[in-house]
Amino acid sequence: MKTVTAALAALTLATAAPALAVEPSRLTLTFETGAPTGAVMVALYDSEAAWSDGAPVRSARLDVAAGQRTATFDDLPAGDYGMKAYHDVNGDGTMNTNPFGMPTEPYAFSNNAVGNMGPARWDRARFAVPGTTAQTIVIR
Repeated sequence: MKTVTAALAALTLATAAPALAVEPSRLTLTFETGAPTGAVMVALYDSEAAWSDGAPVRSARLDVAAGQRTATFDDLPAGDYGMKAYHDVNGDGTMNTNPFGMPTEPYAFSNNAVGNMGPARWDRARFAVPGTTAQTIVIR
């Protein structure tokens, strides 16, 4: 009987305590650009499946010509994320390529990961966003 009473008392205390909610995070990406023209197009992904051929969970367009160099994403749930970006230097709205399909405009991935005959792999680009923190990442 003592065991049951003690268990009920512990359960009552556990349910009476307020739940600790994990607050969303703020992520700021700062881009070091080589040209003062055009725009940086940013896409943020929250899974390997989305990274491969899905839609980003967030995106941003930075007007480099107007001096914008940072993208801030508020209210991100804790988890793993990856970022793809390109600098649309000539401002035509597309990532320009040569006749062989190789990009002719600068591009980058989170963790400054490098791709091999294509985009960087998720396992190289992913990074953790812990809850309740502000995080700033510099992309070169």
